[in-house]
Amino acid sequence: MARSLERTERTLHFCGIVGDRDKMVLPFVDNQSARRLFLDRHLLLRPAPGPGRGEDLEGVLNALGFVQVDSVNTLARAHDLILWSRRGQYRPKALENLVARRRTAFEHWTHDASVIPMAFYPMWRKKFARDEARMRSRWSEARRQGWETEIDQVLRHIAENGPASSLDVGDEEAKGSSGWWDWHPSKTALEFLWRSGQLAICHRRGFRKFYDLAERVIPAAHRNRHCDDDEIIDWAMSEALRRLGFGTSGELAAFFEIVTRDEAKAWCAAALSEGRIIEAEIGMVDGSRRRSFTTEAVLDDAASLPEPTARVRLLSPFDPALRDRARAERLFGFHYRIEIFVPEARRRYGYYVFPVLQGDRLIGRIDAKRSDGALVVQAFWPEAGVRMGKARTAALKSELERLRPLAGVKTVTFVEGWMRK
Repeated sequence: MARSLERTERTLHFCGIVGDRDKMVLPFVDNQSARRLFLDRHLLLRPAPGPGRGEDLEGVLNALGFVQVDSVNTLARAHDLILWSRRGQYRPKALENLVARRRTAFEHWTHDASVIPMAFYPMWRKKFARDEARMRSRWSEARRQGWETEIDQVLRHIAENGPASSLDVGDEEAKGSSGWWDWHPSKTALEFLWRSGQLAICHRRGFRKFYDLAERVIPAAHRNRHCDDDEIIDWAMSEALRRLGFGTSGELAAFFEIVTRDEAKAWCAAALSEGRIIEAEIGMVDGSRRRSFTTEAVLDDAASLPEPTARVRLLSPFDPALRDRARAERLFGFHYRIEIFVPEARRRYGYYVFPVLQGDRLIGRIDAKRSDGALVVQAFWPEAGVRMGKARTAALKSELERLRPLAGVKTVTFVEGWMRK
């Protein structure tokens, strides 16, 4: 008890609480400390040596909770760039090994397609059921007709013939596409079976997904573990809070996208009354305060964080630390919403630019791409108030040099006038 009280007093001192304990106000975490806590929970605050493969990579994936998968490949795939920014020795084959060989990770959805630790698989059963209900109600109007009648045929084809991609089903269906979601009926059935948990992605070739029966992909220990709804909700909310450090009920629900907003509110109310979580005020970059849920242990950790590394880090636009654009703007003052159909934004920044982090601050964004064996830097836009002196510019160039092996290029080149104001 004495040790717990001592820790609480240390935490309250860090949080800036003054006055009589009987008149105690909510703990307050200043903006710089909040940024550092948030980045540390996302493995971006301090140096992180490690081989970036096998058990080390499993640890990174577990700490993040998931890594979003995306096909955009300007420099590297989104998921590869996310993992590389935490482990400089990481290479794409390492993640493929976790999913396709070690079976210590699986592919499914959080807010989008993601690679997720296999240990989390039992918690996805609630999502499978909810996604199935949602797809049945919405896809009938949003997809080509006839996909529901193909479900049994696609399932039987895979059961009898083994793993299949979308090219292996629907032989007699028209496969020309007039839009991103204009799938032929058998492909829609294939995706439905995956999203509802009946199939699992067993491997990829290039970026093409191959599906097999879930019982032939997911290890029995995880596949056969059943959790009730209350256990899943408690797990999803607790684990989200552990990885974010602080958040509103909506932000915690959005982390894995398993829990509904109403379920999240009810969980927070119960956990608060039980003393499992507390409320705190988190300082925003504009000087305002945002009430959030956290724990005393998290605030205690925040009080003892080290100074951030001075390394400049190039991040993926899909990095989990930036997934919530509104939060990134409130916490870091980083406006990162370039709408595809706004020509003015495209002319200034281009469609696909990369956020750049240094220490606990987002210092700018960079337009760079692979071309003829080189990493070509088109432009770098520093954020307001960021001075690109010799040391910071050299640190940025060093990060681009570190990126070369992942991008598969030999040189880094800069177009004339690349450093913008």
